[in-house]
Amino acid sequence: MNFKYFIAENISKVVEEEAESIVSVLSVPLDEKMGDVAFPCFVLAKKMKCAPPIIAEKIKTSLISNGLILGQPDSFLERIEVVGGYLNFYFNRRIIAKVVLTEIIRDGDNYAKSDEGKGKKVLVEFSSPNIAKPFHIGHLVSTALGSSIEKIYSFLGYDTVKINHLGDWGTQFGKLISAYKHWGDAEVIEKDPINELLNIYVKFHKEEKENPELEDEARNYFRLLEEGDPEVTALWKFFVDASIKEFKRMYNMLQISFDSYAGESFYSDKMPAIIDELNAKKLLEESEGAKVVRFEDESIPPSIIIKSDGSTIYATRDIAAAFYRKNHYDFYKNIYVVGTPQALHFKQVFGVIEKMGYDWWRDCVHVGFGYVRFPEKKMSTRQGDIVLLEDVLREAVDKTRDIIVSSPTCKIMEDLEDVSRKIGVGAVLFAFLKNGRERDIIFTWDDMLDFEGESGPYVQYSYARGKSVLRKAAELNLSCEDADLSLLCGDEEFSLIKMMNRFSDVVHEAALKNEPSCITRFIIDLAQQFNKFYNNCNIMKSDPELQKARLVLTASACTCLKSGLALLGVDVVEQM
Repeated sequence: MNFKYFIAENISKVVEEEAESIVSVLSVPLDEKMGDVAFPCFVLAKKMKCAPPIIAEKIKTSLISNGLILGQPDSFLERIEVVGGYLNFYFNRRIIAKVVLTEIIRDGDNYAKSDEGKGKKVLVEFSSPNIAKPFHIGHLVSTALGSSIEKIYSFLGYDTVKINHLGDWGTQFGKLISAYKHWGDAEVIEKDPINELLNIYVKFHKEEKENPELEDEARNYFRLLEEGDPEVTALWKFFVDASIKEFKRMYNMLQISFDSYAGESFYSDKMPAIIDELNAKKLLEESEGAKVVRFEDESIPPSIIIKSDGSTIYATRDIAAAFYRKNHYDFYKNIYVVGTPQALHFKQVFGVIEKMGYDWWRDCVHVGFGYVRFPEKKMSTRQGDIVLLEDVLREAVDKTRDIIVSSPTCKIMEDLEDVSRKIGVGAVLFAFLKNGRERDIIFTWDDMLDFEGESGPYVQYSYARGKSVLRKAAELNLSCEDADLSLLCGDEEFSLIKMMNRFSDVVHEAALKNEPSCITRFIIDLAQQFNKFYNNCNIMKSDPELQKARLVLTASACTCLKSGLALLGVDVVEQM
């Protein structure tokens, strides 16, 4: 139950404000002695023309006179107090415990899910690596972030489509074809396509510094590709097929899949219609031989649609892709999970669509993110100095296995490899989603695999600890049926219950902000609160009735931790 919204609805009737605006300013006091929910009355000072403490007293009096029941056995509100300019609401712990835990046990893995998105389609474009280039650690930001965002929207009932907009078109393929013609060895490439293609791509960029004519040759090969030259097209298709096969191997390691692999090339035959429409609406202008669309906002440079040599640019393909997606999917939201440096590009793309007269440009959203940084290393595909994702994932699994085996409390596990994989891969994903997406990620193994810090392994361990308690209870044939949940009114117990009740709000916030770190922060806090409860409340040695209730609380915490981790794409482990 959304207790905050119930409070907001009652306040809104008294002060004649929308309940949503009241909910937005309700807060949870850091000191629980100051209540469970607080309303800052100073937000109404201008409207009501009196001091916040007086407003608080007036609202309290009106709430009670309007029939808000306090302090009764079946009322979830124990009392209301005025503290300065705040109106503080105190919950009836017994009622809250029963309502919240009954809902979690009833709904299980569906707890906090909703159908608010029913009938609304959300497209999430993410990962989108470039063909013929290795899948490096930098690709994981978009991949992990986009996958999590898709899971969050799906959790809220939206019909989601996962799109991998492969970088399989553009002048770089002219360069790759040129490189292959000069230095490619078909037999070597067949054995190790991605690495060998990278080698000749890097060689091309070194050679063109000495031989500038290679640049013209590359442009010509791309022109032939656009014209459908059979030989050039066959080479391009070989590059694409080999790359997708390699990419899918990486996605399998991350347990991520896609509904569409339609890359830039898919939209090449859809660009002429866009160009014709831009011409018909007199939006294209000449600029140094190129054709561009200008904007009223002079801070946004003109968007190039056709380059001076007659070839298209990726902006043209992105505009064509947006129109295809609107016509094909009729999306509610079209989300692009692409690095923050591309913010201007998407302003231009969305701006062109707006100038063409289509208001659905507002439903296109760019979700930016920062870089992956290493303390002493930089990445550059062009220079061949990259950190391969596969190497990182394998090292994460190996390091996790070593930590588990060397632990003095470690038991020999039959499924050690599976547990190591889930924890290792999960640790990497969690670390990439832990902080706000626009912040750079500083990659360090110590933080990532810290079993006692704010990490994926810590949350997984907390879940496994709870499951261990539940297994022990099952071995002793302890039943939780008919547990009196109203007994859970201790501080540690109630803090845990209140936190789990927030899960739905947290998922909504994550969707609203396209920010999975809302989920990671929540489950870190939840894991910490569960461990506090575990350490301070002796579950298995409690009075039999209290023991039943605490086992239900433990099971509920495990449910929320598992669901939260799932929204991040992280598996749970039953034993650590």
